[in-house]
Amino acid sequence: MIDIEIAIANLDGHSICLCRNGKFFTDDGRGISPMLRLISGGIDLRGNSAADVIVGKAAAMLFVKAGIVCVHGKVMSESGKIFLEKHGIPCTYDILTERIINRQGTDICPMEKAVADIEEADAGHNVLKKRLEELKKAQLSNLE
Repeated sequence: MIDIEIAIANLDGHSICLCRNGKFFTDDGRGISPMLRLISGGIDLRGNSAADVIVGKAAAMLFVKAGIVCVHGKVMSESGKIFLEKHGIPCTYDILTERIINRQGTDICPMEKAVADIEEADAGHNVLKKRLEELKKAQLSNLE
């Protein structure tokens, strides 16, 4: 079995599964937070294949930055697919959608909005880190 097949086979019940050389690990974090955490932690992800529940342009940018070599999304946006293909990363999906919607189902995902006009993975990574921090601060202030 190749790495992407192993990642897909082990995704159920998790938000992401990464696999390289037959060894896989999963994460249950929400949205793009697992990839942001791994990248920020300096984990070498080059050469991994990734299976993810939702792959929009934001996730695609992080996969490119991390050196992921193949991606499967249960749901993938057209912009995520285009970004991966532009960077030579083969991708597959169960469902291709026009856009990724927020958790409330009322608007476009805030992470997708943040990177809509960005075409560089490093710039996207920086914007996504900042946007996630802003959302976390807003959630904390709502609890006070």
